[in-house]
Amino acid sequence: MIERLVSPSRSRSLGFSFLAVVAMPVLAVGLASCGPSEQKQAAPLPAVSVSTPVKRMVTDWDEFSGRFDAVQQVQVRARVTGFVTSVEFKDGAIVKAGDLLYVIDPRQYQAVAEQAEGQLQDAKARVVLAKRELERASSLIRTDAVSQSVVDQRTQQLQTAEAAVLQAEGALKRAQLDVEFSQVRAPISGRISRHLVTVGNLVQGSESGATLLTSIVSMDPIHIYFDMDERVYQRNSRLWFEGKRPSSRDTPNPVQVLLTGETKPSHEGKMDFLDNRLDAGTGTLRGRALVDNHDLSILPGQFARIRVIGSAPYEALLVPDAAVATDQSRKIVFVVKPDDSVEAREVTPGPLDDGLRVIRTGLKADDRVVVEGLQRVRVGAKVSPHPANADNGDAKP
Repeated sequence: MIERLVSPSRSRSLGFSFLAVVAMPVLAVGLASCGPSEQKQAAPLPAVSVSTPVKRMVTDWDEFSGRFDAVQQVQVRARVTGFVTSVEFKDGAIVKAGDLLYVIDPRQYQAVAEQAEGQLQDAKARVVLAKRELERASSLIRTDAVSQSVVDQRTQQLQTAEAAVLQAEGALKRAQLDVEFSQVRAPISGRISRHLVTVGNLVQGSESGATLLTSIVSMDPIHIYFDMDERVYQRNSRLWFEGKRPSSRDTPNPVQVLLTGETKPSHEGKMDFLDNRLDAGTGTLRGRALVDNHDLSILPGQFARIRVIGSAPYEALLVPDAAVATDQSRKIVFVVKPDDSVEAREVTPGPLDDGLRVIRTGLKADDRVVVEGLQRVRVGAKVSPHPANADNGDAKP
């Protein structure tokens, strides 16, 4: 009777409920069998690239900010007064010593030179006459035809005529110099500035107020000046006393130059000057190096970074600079131990050498250093290490 009171649809609902009740424990048992340990084992280990440190001979370099300046620089000024008749150079061009730059009207100086030439010829003629008169007086005194005073007078006249020749020669040379100075020529080779005086203008050639015409600076080689602090100077002096580094005062130590925007040195040179005292205001010592500028790409006044040799060659361990991390005030690298767990190793880094960072202390030659994937490592956790060269050909240590 009870079965009749239950409808067919109700029977199906009860059947589904019964199946659900039976299935729930089975599903629960299945989920319970997948414990946390099995889920953790299923997760792959973090993949990292590792590499052993590079061992090679390196040299430390001290780096400073420097400014280029010309080895030679000249302000070209007028040496005679007159009107400019010609400008013979192109603004900003390279000129050679002796090249014609300006022409100043030379006619008045040529006239003076011709006048001085005539005065010289007159003085020479007087010398010839004075010699003949002295010879006559010398021959007549033997016969007592003239007195000794006459001979003395003729001798004095000859000496006066010879002095007049010297004066005339000096006046002629001065006049010829004025004619020569009317052609303004480059005193040195280098790059010339713009012309400051145009054709038709009067220029003054006086020593106190000579007119500035242009300027020239030499280009190759070129000087670079820099300042080193007292700490670097004392360290280098100590290395020199110990025989570990030659002094730049008596040895042209090599330097490397990095122009603005460069990451690698593009020019090389050598030290050629150290000042004789430290600046009392800044506590720095001025140094200077001579740099090759064959391509004329460097201009006086330009700023650059200069590297000066700071040690003798020594053997060191090097790693990619990206492998060195910062932990507050410490520098660390991550080392993969034999069991593939990660250890943080405190190191003492040195300078960069050809893109690699010198590690002074904290590493051994056979340590496996994490060079890629630092963000995936945890101290004490295991990783899946792979050689850096196999993962990325550019990640060479």
